[in-house]
Amino acid sequence: MAQSRKKNHYRILMVTTEAVPFAKSGGLADAVTALAQELDRAGHDVRLLMPRYYGIRRDQLFRFPSPFRVQIAEERYETAIYEGRLPDSEVVVYFLDHEELYGRDGIYGVEGEAFDDNLRRFTVLSHAALTLGSRLGWEPDIIHSHDWPTALVPMLARRKRIGAAQPATVLTIHNLGYQGNYPVGMLPETGLSWNELSESGLLHHDELNMLKAGILNADMVTTVSPNYAAEIQTPLHGFSLDRVLASRSDRLVGILNGVDYSLWNPELDHHLDVNYTAETVTLKERSKSALQTELGLEVSNTLPLIGIVSRLVPQKGFEELLAPGYGALLVALAEMSIQVVVLGTGDPDYEYQLRRLADRLPNLKAIIGFDDGLAHRIEAGADFFLMPSRYEPCGLNQLYSLRYGTIPIVTRTGGLADTVQDITPEGGTGILLDHACPNEIIKGILRAVTMWTESPNQIAAVRRAGMKERYAWESAVGHYLEVYAKAISYRVSV
Repeated sequence: MAQSRKKNHYRILMVTTEAVPFAKSGGLADAVTALAQELDRAGHDVRLLMPRYYGIRRDQLFRFPSPFRVQIAEERYETAIYEGRLPDSEVVVYFLDHEELYGRDGIYGVEGEAFDDNLRRFTVLSHAALTLGSRLGWEPDIIHSHDWPTALVPMLARRKRIGAAQPATVLTIHNLGYQGNYPVGMLPETGLSWNELSESGLLHHDELNMLKAGILNADMVTTVSPNYAAEIQTPLHGFSLDRVLASRSDRLVGILNGVDYSLWNPELDHHLDVNYTAETVTLKERSKSALQTELGLEVSNTLPLIGIVSRLVPQKGFEELLAPGYGALLVALAEMSIQVVVLGTGDPDYEYQLRRLADRLPNLKAIIGFDDGLAHRIEAGADFFLMPSRYEPCGLNQLYSLRYGTIPIVTRTGGLADTVQDITPEGGTGILLDHACPNEIIKGILRAVTMWTESPNQIAAVRRAGMKERYAWESAVGHYLEVYAKAISYRVSV
């Protein structure tokens, strides 16, 4: 059983639905784990609370001997608490165990369909976060929740708060597009009474909105890049919550995610046959040849290779890549003198279209699924990396691409605009698209192809410039500590 071991530092409880290596559906899992590990290295007592899903084995965890009861209005849930550790750290992970709620495959749903009882599942997790400290004899200074599934935590904390007795609360929005909307009739599942509805912040356009409640009740709100923090306060990117966010602009901070360079580093990457540095970046050609061989593409350094590793969803630009018509834009790209590799899962229709297109286009390879090793080899073997996102809170693959000397082609939005500098004669690290639309994507690819064929020295210079960029978690932690200090100072008056 974990004991608090640090003095004069924050005690931080992170409440999350994902954390690598235990459960992952996207970048949230990577960000939570990396931030927790970096806070631990900085001397803070940081612990995680998350569900114990079916794939997380009990026999590798310590079980607390007595049951952990979660009371929500008249409903009582008999749960158990298991304890583990994040790899290579002292970060404790508490797993909330309840077979009916969490003992299943999938985090939010399966095959693109959300579980019908997600509101109940994540409400139980949120209520558990408020009582876990007293159960363990370890009271956090800050409860840091992530995205809509745990956005109820700040509201519940404020509801219980007497003076400064409860922890300060921080909510991080990793993607505003997912808000946790439910019919108003499901309010009793949150444990709130009808009399509390108007003051809770939950009501939004005649629905319950978990994320809105978190935004309005948290002591501080963060999101994962400075540009995204500004964008979500506008109607274009605010997903109907722009005015709510603008009303709390004094509590809203954009902090750029970092990269775990112990995992994403071409000098040490064990997934690669050949390692290289900014000074030996010409060795990328051997990574490219190996990738072409692995995927059955023509082995050639004359043709530029464009990589895509992504969730196959509209946000990531796949509506533009695959519609209108039968993959019109992707066909147009594949008919150029280039090679295209796509790795990912998502919308079943996009998966089907990609499979069919790859069957008939010899210079397009589509791998439906996720393969971490292959993702690393695509970053190392591709010449360019395409991210035509409609919006992108932070983005990680463009950061990986910079480190691997793979030139990103990205939309000028969110964290992509914060981290990629458009190429000019004076320098730059990538190609910026003004919009996620077919014409802009074609224009960006043509810029890349022209540079590839006519300016090899510029390609080499841009690669080296990107490889020297650093977006480490150490700098992000300093900003989070400032947020935590403000949250503690604000916690009496949200």
